[in-house]
Amino acid sequence: MLIEAIAVAMGLNAEGGNKNTGFATEQTHSELDRYIKTVKSFKRPKDYYFLRAESFYNVATYLDQLMPPPLQGYGGQSLHHQSHGESFMATISNKLRGNGLYIMDEPEAALSPARQMVALSEIHRLVEDGSQFIIATHSPILLAYPRAKIYQFSDSGIYETAYEDTEHYEITRNFLNRHQQMMKILMDEE
Repeated sequence: MLIEAIAVAMGLNAEGGNKNTGFATEQTHSELDRYIKTVKSFKRPKDYYFLRAESFYNVATYLDQLMPPPLQGYGGQSLHHQSHGESFMATISNKLRGNGLYIMDEPEAALSPARQMVALSEIHRLVEDGSQFIIATHSPILLAYPRAKIYQFSDSGIYETAYEDTEHYEITRNFLNRHQQMMKILMDEE
């Protein structure tokens, strides 16, 4: 809900896309954006994009209805004619131009671990080009970005945490280091 509110407060569509993406499948987003105050800086992004996993199909449909794929800026092919992961990577690699503010809600949803590493490399390229990312993720791969500020949301509040202290890192590490034991526990075979 917070990531959506930030995107809407920045003038982006609640379902995703850039500032020119104007459609609504359902008016289901929260009103939290009304309570967020954005602060302007001397450094203003030249590019904006909200990549939202759960409604990306709707963005692809909107784009195909609006203009032919070569004009969309996603690599020349309709996002619907690619796998979910390929369409996410086409967005990250082709649509995000740099010097931007990019908001992502669970981008790992469509990406294999190998593609998450490719996405991490693309994110780094864009950061080096003056971009900033706000990402809501459960992926220990994406969380590993070296200069990331990681905020943990819990019942006791919001706090900054180290990568190795995130629940996603700890669970993944424990599973990978003890996968046979974990499978016995999970399959109730112990």
